Amino acid sequence: MNTVARSGVLSDAGIAGGNPWTANRRSSVCCSQNSSRVSLSLGGPQTNKLSQETKIFNSSFADRRSRPFTGRHSCSWTEKTSPIGSAIQSLGASSYAETATESYPHVAEEKIGVLLLNLGGPDTLNDVQPFLFNLFADPDIIRLPRLFRFLQQPLAKLISVLRAPKSREGYASIGGGSPLRQITNEQADALKRALEAQDLSANVYVAMRYWYPFTEEAVQQIKRDKITKLVVLPLYPQFSISTTGSSIRVLENAFREDAYLSRLPVSIIQYWYQRPGYIKSMADLIQKELETFSKPKEAIIFFSAHGVPVSYVEDAGDPYRDQMEECIDLIMQELKSRGVSNDHVLAYQSRVGPVQWLKPYTDEVLVELGQKGVKSLVAVPVSFVSEHIETLEEIDMEYKHLALESGIENWARVPALNCTSSFITDLADAVVEALPSATAMSTGGSTSEGGDQDLINYVVKLFFGSILAFVLLFSPKLVNAFRNHLI
Repeated sequence: MNTVARSGVLSDAGIAGGNPWTANRRSSVCCSQNSSRVSLSLGGPQTNKLSQETKIFNSSFADRRSRPFTGRHSCSWTEKTSPIGSAIQSLGASSYAETATESYPHVAEEKIGVLLLNLGGPDTLNDVQPFLFNLFADPDIIRLPRLFRFLQQPLAKLISVLRAPKSREGYASIGGGSPLRQITNEQADALKRALEAQDLSANVYVAMRYWYPFTEEAVQQIKRDKITKLVVLPLYPQFSISTTGSSIRVLENAFREDAYLSRLPVSIIQYWYQRPGYIKSMADLIQKELETFSKPKEAIIFFSAHGVPVSYVEDAGDPYRDQMEECIDLIMQELKSRGVSNDHVLAYQSRVGPVQWLKPYTDEVLVELGQKGVKSLVAVPVSFVSEHIETLEEIDMEYKHLALESGIENWARVPALNCTSSFITDLADAVVEALPSATAMSTGGSTSEGGDQDLINYVVKLFFGSILAFVLLFSPKLVNAFRNHLI
């Protein structure tokens, strides 16, 4: 199914390089009851590597500047106190050096910052094409071999120009732009209040990867505010090199180049899909939606996750698929503990381009379920915690229409978590738990000779890349070839 280019859409031009995860696919991170350390390298040799020491905390699972978004999924949050001294939950957290840090009782003396990472989305229809360019210019999205890396921006320009008209149609259908920035701002405000309810004062910042406010803007504000300890919280439950990995790479580069920031103690929560608070919040929303059916037990729980190219997982060692499958298992375990034993399916949406993506595909599974006689289905956007184009247009419009056309009679969709109280409280808990692991980034200077060489390389790439872009854009045969694959 050809889909509109969306705020989380990915493309792939081939992966060349090694495996950034040192373990096999089914055990991408090996944890014990005590803290352990693993070495991460995000991306292959064709991208800037992010290598760091990562501390993995493990515990038992048992335990506004965009236009207003006033739809039924807008944010609301009620303060809910949670014990500060709780044991560390399942939390992927990383820190940047071996130096010891203060424990939580000392954080009252600190100036704490929390940085929320998200992809971003165009605020208006005029923003769509430049947003798409930023997306496809990311080497973690279109992964070119080193030899052809100079084509990154010309190719991004070509793809963004070709895809912009249809993408504008999608954004027009949900009100003329993405609500993601406003919702993320509301989540930041709610998180700040939730932390205050735990007697922790913190500045909460929003950093978007591909649109305003960009990561660099947030980083400069953190510096101006003289933050003394920072927790980085990606708003992606599962880790992928194309989402969390890409955002962290940009963040690390910005910190490395600044003397003040390179010494700032930082803790990164790399994934949190297995946290009990998140799992229970998802189960609450699913259970509530099932109750809208006349026969709740007959409805299929249809988990639709954002896909990634298979090569990310098999060649680059992306743990996304494993984490997604484990996430679904944990949600279903929680539902079964409540007496909800409905059948469930996991499929992947938002594929684009000629390469193979994670299967099964959402559109194909919906058709198959209809052919098998399934009449009731509740869709669950499991990899999204905010409403945006993939939920409001792709699921609510495209997939709903396909499902009804395929014979499914009763359709419902679980809303994104947005500012759900239990979800925001769990994020606050995650921040508190991550604070003690914050340590300073190590400095990494560069020589003037290296800087001169980078400038020369940039000029050469820009020159030849511009020529190639000109040829591609004005060659009808080539444009049509790209259009057939990318639109």
